[in-house]
Amino acid sequence: MTRHSLERDISPERLRHIRWIGGGSGAGKSTIAGLLAEEYGLHLYHCDDTQSTHTARSNVADHPMLHAFLALTMDERWVKRTPEEMFHTFHGFHGEGFGLILEDLLDLPTNMHVLVEGYKLLPRLVSPLLSRSDQAMWLVPTPEWRRIALSRRGSLWSIAGRTSDPETALVNFLARDALYTEEVKRQAAALQLPTIEVDGSATVDELVERAAHCLGIRRQ
Repeated sequence: MTRHSLERDISPERLRHIRWIGGGSGAGKSTIAGLLAEEYGLHLYHCDDTQSTHTARSNVADHPMLHAFLALTMDERWVKRTPEEMFHTFHGFHGEGFGLILEDLLDLPTNMHVLVEGYKLLPRLVSPLLSRSDQAMWLVPTPEWRRIALSRRGSLWSIAGRTSDPETALVNFLARDALYTEEVKRQAAALQLPTIEVDGSATVDELVERAAHCLGIRRQ
């Protein structure tokens, strides 16, 4: 949290108009959230779309991991460290930036039905904000499907390709994200929050329907 967000009302009652979709990369969060928002008239908040503005609003005191990450070269980020080191030091995996997301959401009207989507929505952070059980869910891709999904969207090498050793960087990147997905699954299970495993066996429409069920909304 940031100092500013902690000073505002972030009670479950204040945020009862918000639904949440979190999970790992390659799970189809953006696609599924977009389809749900379009069909049900929800205001869609993509966490990824706010990264540049949130970085500009950040500070070293509240976001030390982010600023340490920004100071690294591409090789230092993706080649010269282990996946475990990458996971344990990546800001978005440990709550940094969540306070800025909350600040944005608190600025939206309470009569607006909002769907928030992004990897930064850790179950342990979202759980205290829920007023009911059908307000949040997480999409968790298998490692095999993550690689296929990233390849299909043309982004498999977008990070690794900017290092001096793309093969090593890609292996590290995928392993790091797999660690994060396991952490999301662990937190969700401990808090009894719903997850959907994404392995490519379900169609997009089927995943949308399952997500809608988890979030308490139904197709007409």
